[in-house]
Amino acid sequence: MREINFDGLIGPSHNYAGLSLGNIASATNAGGVSAPRMAALQGIAKMRRMLALGLPQGLLLPHGRPDADWLRTLGFAGDDDAVCRAAWAQEPALLRNAFSASAMWTANAATVSPAPDTADGRCHFSVANLSTMLHRSVEHAETLRQLRLAFADERHFAVHAALPAGLGDEGAANFMRLGARHASPGLELLVYGERNAASPFPARQHRAASAAIARRHGLRDFALVRQSDAAIAAGAFHNDVVAVANEHVLFTHEQAFADRDGLYRRIRESLPGAVIVEAPAARVSLDAAVRSYLFNSQLVTLPDGGMALVLPQEARETPEVWAWLEDVRAGDNPIRHLEVVDVRESMRNGGGPACLRLRVAVSEEAHAAIDHRFLLDDGKCDRIAEVVERTWPERIAPDDLGEPDLWHQCRTARAALLGALGFAAGEL
Repeated sequence: MREINFDGLIGPSHNYAGLSLGNIASATNAGGVSAPRMAALQGIAKMRRMLALGLPQGLLLPHGRPDADWLRTLGFAGDDDAVCRAAWAQEPALLRNAFSASAMWTANAATVSPAPDTADGRCHFSVANLSTMLHRSVEHAETLRQLRLAFADERHFAVHAALPAGLGDEGAANFMRLGARHASPGLELLVYGERNAASPFPARQHRAASAAIARRHGLRDFALVRQSDAAIAAGAFHNDVVAVANEHVLFTHEQAFADRDGLYRRIRESLPGAVIVEAPAARVSLDAAVRSYLFNSQLVTLPDGGMALVLPQEARETPEVWAWLEDVRAGDNPIRHLEVVDVRESMRNGGGPACLRLRVAVSEEAHAAIDHRFLLDDGKCDRIAEVVERTWPERIAPDDLGEPDLWHQCRTARAALLGALGFAAGEL
């Protein structure tokens, strides 16, 4: 089996509206001037780097923005421009939500259980409802369309619609899998949060949502794991801000989980060969971990069998984090490579390298069944980069969201991308 990372291409509407409560980076940069073209090119460069490392790479597409259809459900009428114009005049906050490019963070697109873990031997996807945040709650219908197109072969894949909105589900950002190899049956860890009156931020993943996903995927071995209140209060709005796993390695902060010792015992029961690489709070504070997105790195297995961490530049620029990482690289564990990438535009909006990708582990036969338009090579990266450089806005300031010229540019840019990748008009 091979693991494919499906990255979200950062869309032409990428802006800093500060819509995400609990996301410290998003709130800190609210009202700033974004650079959508640069953001998308940074994402493409990261995808090229993964290909250069010998890893298969996929792509999920930006959603149509501004989402005039969603605004119509809120009572605005007319053609797309009329709907957006009325929303900007009457309820500008609603247009900001309809303009969000947050679907680029595909770690929230769905929870994915590979075939060795499921009762029917298929790879299961559950699209996330993302119901805690208004701007993200509009994404699941388009995400479902894309995933059902990309993974249409029901011999290998089962793509489930989102859970009811009352059960908050944030997708693979609150999910980890541990196993001897990608092809081995694994222990799936579904991480949830609890409401805490003392915390200024909400717990976005509900326990009942995680349990429902385990049932519908037919998981053989799983654990429901509570995220620590301290992590949520520090700005770890998703578990992938404080922990990531790959094959038999868990890479985590000491304060990530409410019952750390109980979780570690459970892991070692299912996987005696598990390696836990833990950052002690005495060396790396939760604040530094969240600020640098140390754990929002991609932990990947290279073709030679070693593991690499794909980290944001901010991790290298945070002294206590980088000093600890150099000790990890020199230590007795499988992590031997530190790959630093520039995703600053995404980081400023609150998403690091791991936020930008959805992990899908598949057999060679299942890999061949994926719609090839969602799979990347260097030539396709060149085509996408050409479209981005030609059509994506160079900058977006907060007041630009009310400009019809920007609405038209975003629609035209997305249409050009879909055409370049071979999607027919109306297919997505």
